[in-house]
Amino acid sequence: MPILTRPETMERITTKALAEKFIAEQIADVRAQVGDKKVLLALSGGVDSSVVAALLIKAIGKQLVCVHVNHGLLRKGEPEQVIRVFKDEMDANLIYVDAVDRFLDKLAGVADPETKRKIIGGEFIEVFAEEARKLDGVEFLAQGTIWPDILESEHGIKAHHNAGGLPDDLNFELVEPVRILFKDEVRVVGEALGLPHGMVYRQPFPGPGLGVRCLGAITRDRLEAVRESDAILREEFQKAGLEGKVWQYFTIVPDFRSVGIKDDKRCDEWPCILRAVNTRDAMTATVEPVPFELLSLITARITSEVKGVNRVLFDLTPKPTGTIEWE
Repeated sequence: MPILTRPETMERITTKALAEKFIAEQIADVRAQVGDKKVLLALSGGVDSSVVAALLIKAIGKQLVCVHVNHGLLRKGEPEQVIRVFKDEMDANLIYVDAVDRFLDKLAGVADPETKRKIIGGEFIEVFAEEARKLDGVEFLAQGTIWPDILESEHGIKAHHNAGGLPDDLNFELVEPVRILFKDEVRVVGEALGLPHGMVYRQPFPGPGLGVRCLGAITRDRLEAVRESDAILREEFQKAGLEGKVWQYFTIVPDFRSVGIKDDKRCDEWPCILRAVNTRDAMTATVEPVPFELLSLITARITSEVKGVNRVLFDLTPKPTGTIEWE
């Protein structure tokens, strides 16, 4: 059986050689644990699930069944990246579920942030469970649990974000190959497995995705404004050399309008708020001093390229008093 606790003497994985040694150990453990049975994994495209997927593909190939649920709340290009990397390049046994309409219909008219989160989380479990019931021979569920998740759960800081949730009839045994790793170690292992740098060093992204950055009741047009403005922000930060230097940056589009002028005509459109912060532990955060020239460039692009937006604002609030996300 795999190791269930992190040995006190375990060397921190900081090099490719150490990562490859860990990968070899986990491949042997996974093969011993699952035998010839199938393993199911919810593949979001996030760092942890992507590394687990790549590791398990190396260990058991097509015995791993990856389910990628597109709920319409991912960033621009992310569903396509998951398909390209895992199905096209790694030949994974990947099931793609287009559930965009299903999620957005359920979220229509719902403004309360916690209610939105519960709907998104609950619907994801429903969709995943439906796909699981269609499969035969699955006895294991793989998860991207990492060591901080275990520590925070044990100390009562937060509920284990991976554990539980599936209906009782889906009684799978867990496979958690990176559960004794810290986040930085997971990234080193991901690079050793050949995952793209942008996927391995992906920014932190909330579970409800863009659903908590489309403030208030989600509408499809405003959600698209969040997605497109976020893509512009990330593109310009990458060009300016800020990718990897700023911990997290994103856009927010609230559910109110202001007067503006476009094409010499009055327009009532949304503002777009930019957020860029640095932190060590996410308990406190400071605001990145983004150069004014870069902010001006981003503003010009968003107001000219993103439909429905006529203003851009920069959030100067540290944590505390503000949280990193707005909802």
